[in-house]
Amino acid sequence: MSTDRSLKIKGALERHRNVLTRAERVDKLKDEERWSENDSTFGLPKVAHRKSHAGKKIKEEIAAVEGAVAAAPVGAAAPAGAKPAAAGAKPAAGAKPAAGAAPAKDKKQKS
Repeated sequence: MSTDRSLKIKGALERHRNVLTRAERVDKLKDEERWSENDSTFGLPKVAHRKSHAGKKIKEEIAAVEGAVAAAPVGAAAPAGAKPAAAGAKPAAGAKPAAGAAPAKDKKQKS
């Protein structure tokens, strides 16, 4: 019985696989300069084949920008890529008012 063509994947060997073929292991050893042409193809040493993680670098860059913004002195220019504070936005809880800002008025006045 033959395999249905809808089940065949064009790039089946291009995706990440934990087990490499012998030829792929030899190529990897050549790249690491651990292979010579006189070596036997039997009993090859283990070769680490790790899956790369996309997106980790982006999270690290965001954390670095946020850290730079938090560490910047008051009145200093924000680093490139930092979001400016919106006009009229409420300060964070427990934050001190900016210099020259009017004190907040209480809605209820004591009589």
